[in-house]
Amino acid sequence: MPNLTMLSRSFFLLLLLATPSGLLAEDAAVAAGEASSTAALKHTLGYLASDELKGRGIGSDGLEEASQYVAKQFEAIGLKTDLVNGSPFQEFEVNVSSEMGSKDKNVLKIVSGEEAKELKLGEDFTPLSVGGSNQFDAPLVFVGYGISAPKLEYDEYADIDVKGKVVVILRKEPQQGNPHSVFDGTKASQHALFSRKISNAYQNGAAGVILINDDQGLDQIRAHVKAAFDTAVADLVKLQQEYSAKEMHSPEDVKAYLGDVTKLSKRIAEYGESLEEGMDEVIPLTGAGAESTRPNFPVMFAKRSVFEPLIEKQFGKSLSDIEMGIDHTLKPVVGTLEGWKAVGETDIVRETATVHNVIGMIEAPNATSDEVIIIGAHYDHLGMGGSGSLAPLTHEIHNGADDNASGTTALLEVARRLVTKKDQLRHRILVIAFTGEEEGLLGSAHYVKEPVIPLDKTLMMFNMDMVGRLNENKLIAMGSGTAEMFEPLLDHLNEKHKFELTKDPGGFGPSDHASFYAKELPVLALFTGTHNDYHRPSDDADKINYEGMARIIDYGIDFLIAIDKANDRPQYVAVKSKQPEMRGGSRPYFGSIPDFTVIGKGYGIQGTSPGSPAADAGIKGGDILIDLGGNRIGGLEDFDAALRKFKAGDKVEVVVLREGNEVKLTVTLAPPR
Repeated sequence: MPNLTMLSRSFFLLLLLATPSGLLAEDAAVAAGEASSTAALKHTLGYLASDELKGRGIGSDGLEEASQYVAKQFEAIGLKTDLVNGSPFQEFEVNVSSEMGSKDKNVLKIVSGEEAKELKLGEDFTPLSVGGSNQFDAPLVFVGYGISAPKLEYDEYADIDVKGKVVVILRKEPQQGNPHSVFDGTKASQHALFSRKISNAYQNGAAGVILINDDQGLDQIRAHVKAAFDTAVADLVKLQQEYSAKEMHSPEDVKAYLGDVTKLSKRIAEYGESLEEGMDEVIPLTGAGAESTRPNFPVMFAKRSVFEPLIEKQFGKSLSDIEMGIDHTLKPVVGTLEGWKAVGETDIVRETATVHNVIGMIEAPNATSDEVIIIGAHYDHLGMGGSGSLAPLTHEIHNGADDNASGTTALLEVARRLVTKKDQLRHRILVIAFTGEEEGLLGSAHYVKEPVIPLDKTLMMFNMDMVGRLNENKLIAMGSGTAEMFEPLLDHLNEKHKFELTKDPGGFGPSDHASFYAKELPVLALFTGTHNDYHRPSDDADKINYEGMARIIDYGIDFLIAIDKANDRPQYVAVKSKQPEMRGGSRPYFGSIPDFTVIGKGYGIQGTSPGSPAADAGIKGGDILIDLGGNRIGGLEDFDAALRKFKAGDKVEVVVLREGNEVKLTVTLAPPR
């Protein structure tokens, strides 16, 4: 529909002369209303996605400013905002960063009888933030690459007991660069990941981990440095030759020449020093990742040269020869480093931040039910990037215009429009702007644990996440099968709104509605799809389709009003669909939904997929899985790694914590989905 404020004044006058005054007044009011709405969308989204808020990253000032802005908007719209101890803010704590504690609490010694060698912090070893804080005094065991892959007939833990011991692990994996390797060969497989190595050690009961460089990796680094050294030397020679070839040099030429010589000489010296000293350097504190699900499990990175003599003495051959032998035979070489133990302590300090869900209520004076309809959207994003960014090497503001300033803006507009209809509503509307979604649905997971309105008094949850990039008129409705009435209603309403509508029946989509579906509530989420700017600094406000957003808002409001007026309550339907248990791959199907708010206790389970092995075994939302088939589980990575050791049809005993008590259950695993 054309926007009257954009029409030329002469065209408007012609329209005025040609149209009955009553009809023109009505049409003009509608058009003006739509224009105002679109302008309001641009204004709100433009602020939320502005550089001023610096990407609304978890724990940042920008996120706090966004929460205050949303709360003020709730109040201005007319929402009741005193639902959480007299305020709109539902607070909870999250980890935002990891720092090394005091030097005297980060100590590593290797000891044999009276002989002791203390490693120098930052030079010989570094504690890693993927581990935790604890003291240790335990025997040293070399476990090769620390791989446990029974399906590939390669398991370095199969014939050795590492319980209560500190394991020494090589980086990467055997047969690097071999296209015929049982691993991925020409590229790193999952078994080369730091996280997988640490998880394997934890599952097998180790007291701690010391990671060291592999020989091939050092050779590759050495080759790169040597190439850079040769290039710098060649550049310096060429620079000197070109300078000497000139008969005259201006003062500017001399200054530029001396500057370039200094720069290249410094570079050559640095590269030469590295080549002379070797490439055996430790990685920084966050080099293997910033966070840990095992807060009491020490993980360190140490110089290979410290442990090479111990390993050579134990096995009668150099560590390089051991690696070459493994490449050739693909047979593990593992064993206790007789007489040696690791003694020390790690201290990793986790910085936490208080974050907020922002909650308001649209009261319904003439309500005929005490139930509420929840509408929500998350307002957090990635800040300056980091691990969630698809441009991970950049340190730039990720404004998150579509993800999810668009959903937050839509939430405010839907709330504003519904407030004007509150006298006709049969249910109250609970409006929630969630935080922590990008970190694993933290805000919605917290809400369903501590609901403002009991979940049994919640009719359904309606979510908007990434609704700003309507392209080719394509709109996705996730959760369309979670109540029988949803799909017929969506189709009926779409006769008016005319989207190219895709209905995704499952309720376990990658957004906050999944937390509610895990509690067996009907859910619906609108989504315009991913794009090339997703989770990148380029997701900016100038790429938003505001007219498309306005249409989606209209569609959402019509849906909510229809649900509110319906004589029948939407009944929860258990949709048998794939849910976000963990990244895919060759592992059997378990059927759990992770609870990312559980840290350091085990693998938190928010719910189970209907008809899944987990559900059939009696696993429930709120359970914390601590053992799977004899493998100790500290978090999601351990769960995923342990699950890959089994195959479909295996009956696996699991242990869960349920209300503080250990419960043993048997899960019959199903084929991958």
